[in-house]
Parts: sequence; C-alpha cells; structure tokens
Amino acid sequence: MTTFPGSPKLLKGGLVLIDPDSGATRRVIVLQYNPITLTRTLQAQSVGESGDRSQALRLKAPPVETYKIEAEVDAADQLEFPDRNRTVVDYGIYPQLAALETLVYPESGKLQSNNALANAGTMEIIPIEAPLTLFVWSQRRVVPVRVTEFSITEEAFDPALNPLRARVNLGFRVLNVNDLGFEHPGGNLYMTYHQQLERLAGLNPLARASDLGF
Repeated sequence: MTTFPGSPKLLKGGLVLIDPDSGATRRVIVLQYNPITLTRTLQAQSVGESGDRSQALRLKAPPVETYKIEAEVDAADQLEFPDRNRTVVDYGIYPQLAALETLVYPESGKLQSNNALANAGTMEIIPIEAPLTLFVWSQRRVVPVRVTEFSITEEAFDPALNPLRARVNLGFRVLNVNDLGFEHPGGNLYMTYHQQLERLAGLNPLARASDLGF
C-alpha cells in the first residue's frame, strides 16, 4: 500500500534499556503499534496537612507521576511475507513479548552469580541492579521509569502454540531526582523532562483575569 508523499513520518513509542554502569544502550524495544491512549497520573508531593499555615503552599518534591498504556502486538503483517520474516514464522510474536518481559526479569547470569556467592558463605548479597529503563514517547518525552504493572493477554496461536496476537498492559512510575539523585544519568534526563514541561507551559497563550470574570 502506498502512502501520500506529503504525509508526516509516524514516530513510534518504545523503551530503551541503558547499562547502569557504562551508560551503553543494551536494548531498544519499539512498540509495533502506538497505543491509542496514554494515561498519566500525577500525585502532588505537598508538605501535607501539618496545620502550619506557612507550609500550606510548599511542595517538597516533584509529583509522583505514573503512566499506563495498552500495546498491541500482531504477527499478521509479518506473516504476509514469510520469506522475509522467518523468526515470526518459527516463533510467532514470542520474541517481541520476551523482549518486554525481560523488563521485569533479573539477568540469569547474575542470579547464578549471586547463588554462587551465597553457597560460598557470603553474608550479604546485594540485590541485582536492573538496567535504567527509559520510556520514549517522542523527542520531548523521554523519562526514566520503573515498571510497576505488567500483564499480557495472548489472543491467537499458530499450530505450534506460538502466540500470534496479544495485548500488553504496562504501568510505569517515573523516576525523578528524589529517586535517582541529580548526578545519576536518569536524574539528569528527568531534569531535562522537567525543564521541557516548563518551556511548554511558557508557550501556552496568556490569559487575563478578566477572562474569568474579575
């Protein structure tokens, strides 16, 4: 199918996994289809109901921000050209789902290493550090996140029971400078996002108090 030559290029959302030590990109996960909706929730971090009037307007941290999306994964497009997509023919969409699932799995090699340390009598085993996960939704919205919710509904299968179509529900919590610190690469990315919001707010047309009836 041809597209109109003047139509804009559609950017896709996705995730980028960054090595926490080297800063190198470990994996890029591009969503096959952009979700129709993106649900965002912001919970203000105010000082609270202290009763002290001097604290009533104070904010102690950036808001707790969460995202929820429902993404679709479907093998139909790739199966139209089986000679070009042997992986899909052999495995369906399992590799795509597996790439998403690794977001919440510690690396098997590090699990084995921790097990070896425990068997050797090491008193304290440090929990495994996951890659820094970035949720990318256009160039203006790149935020460090932690996966908080994950569910997969597989809806169709091939004769070998490989999944062919699925819906993936993902929930994220944005990690801000209170979580990561200002010196952490993720903290730096969060501040870029925060400052971008302030710039965008400055582009909002100015209103007058008279517009509100004052």
